[in-house]
Amino acid sequence: MNSIQLMVDEHVYAKRMLAVIRKYSYRLLKGENVDLDDFHKMIDFVRNFVDKHHHGKEEDMLFNRMVEHLGPAAEKLVKNGMLVEHDLGRLHMQELEAAIERVKNGDDESKLDIIANAVSYTHLLHRHIDKEDAVVYKFAENGLSDEIMAQINAECEIFEKEAQEKGTQEKYIKLLEELEAR
Repeated sequence: MNSIQLMVDEHVYAKRMLAVIRKYSYRLLKGENVDLDDFHKMIDFVRNFVDKHHHGKEEDMLFNRMVEHLGPAAEKLVKNGMLVEHDLGRLHMQELEAAIERVKNGDDESKLDIIANAVSYTHLLHRHIDKEDAVVYKFAENGLSDEIMAQINAECEIFEKEAQEKGTQEKYIKLLEELEAR
């Protein structure tokens, strides 16, 4: 298994969800009837597919090895860049979820917070993905030894088998397709 290629491939699903989030935000802006529970489904996708499944592999398998073996440049890139952006994305999802609940409880003005956090997340993640694909992953592939990459690939393969047994990929790809169809 090529773990880096798998992570690049997962970015395609993430970007598809970003398009959905943006379209729903625009519909809300235009005053169209939007099922706010669909935003909860998007949050579920982000938290469990993008963050837990995808970022989990990055944080637990790749980034820590980069910091350990590639020196100060990798440490700065990972700790001050990628991990900070992962945390900022988590904050946007927390704030989005809180705004949805406020709107459901009658606070119409919080629709602004739904749009602001949803769109900010899409902007953040697009830039984040582009950096990973063009810089971070290449830095890892070029700098980490074949032995370390083989370890990452083996760990990733085990992780993916466990996720497949749980139905993670199938569940979230189906959810993505359902939201795209709306």
